[in-house]
Amino acid sequence: MNTANVYGWGENKGRTEEIIGNWFAQGGDRRDKVVLATKVYGNMAADGDAWPNHDKLSAVNIRRAVDASLKRLQTDHIDVYQFHHVDRATPFEEIWQAIDTLITQGKILYVGSSNFPGYKIAQANEIAARRGGTIGLVSEQCLYNLAERRAEMEVIPAAQEYGLGVIPWSPLHGGLLGGVIKKEVEGGRRASGRAADSLANTTIRAQIQAYEDLLDKHGVEPGETALAWLLTRPGVTGPIVGPRTAEQLASAVRATELELSEELLAGLDEVFPGPGPSPEAFAW
Repeated sequence: MNTANVYGWGENKGRTEEIIGNWFAQGGDRRDKVVLATKVYGNMAADGDAWPNHDKLSAVNIRRAVDASLKRLQTDHIDVYQFHHVDRATPFEEIWQAIDTLITQGKILYVGSSNFPGYKIAQANEIAARRGGTIGLVSEQCLYNLAERRAEMEVIPAAQEYGLGVIPWSPLHGGLLGGVIKKEVEGGRRASGRAADSLANTTIRAQIQAYEDLLDKHGVEPGETALAWLLTRPGVTGPIVGPRTAEQLASAVRATELELSEELLAGLDEVFPGPGPSPEAFAW
């Protein structure tokens, strides 16, 4: 179960943690049956003005943010506490000092990163190793899907090198990989947001049409294929899904059982070619 302290945004920031906390409070060993992950970084000041230590990764903000999240989540510990973004102003020595204290107190168990470049993953874990006894990052949550594969150059190799599990967010790229053109033609829900903006580009629209045509040929569903493809990728632990309906949840579950043929995988690479390994991708 993945969330962040700022989710809900604006005047509702913190609301998603509260919803999860209310669900936990219904009992039935609900808390013990989930791996709970939340994030720290965003500005949680009530008036929206971020003074020092109201956001990012200072030791003071981390300490305050954990206590506030635990209260909203109605639990005594967070399984994976994630740094939502890079904080260029706070040294990792300070960050790890705060994290070590929270682990000792039993408030968090493990720490992950989100939206970190490869060099920051390396820096964070090298400094953790030098401290001795500091676990370091155990996961990286990054933007990664068929249409956005830049993470393959540096982020995923760094995660693999340091033993981090990769947790892709936006696995359907804002719905773009969920059969948007087919739904338009059939009179279903039209694309919106990022997907609509992307389809306005004729080159991208042609690429998505080629993707959907390829999947029609193989008799598989777009959304399930996009999720199943991620599960074939080295280093990926599991994508983050955000279903709106019971059918979307069932579709995501079916993706875990979908086996993609070598022919289909090759076809997907033709439609969405990756950047290639680093440094070859940019050096020659």
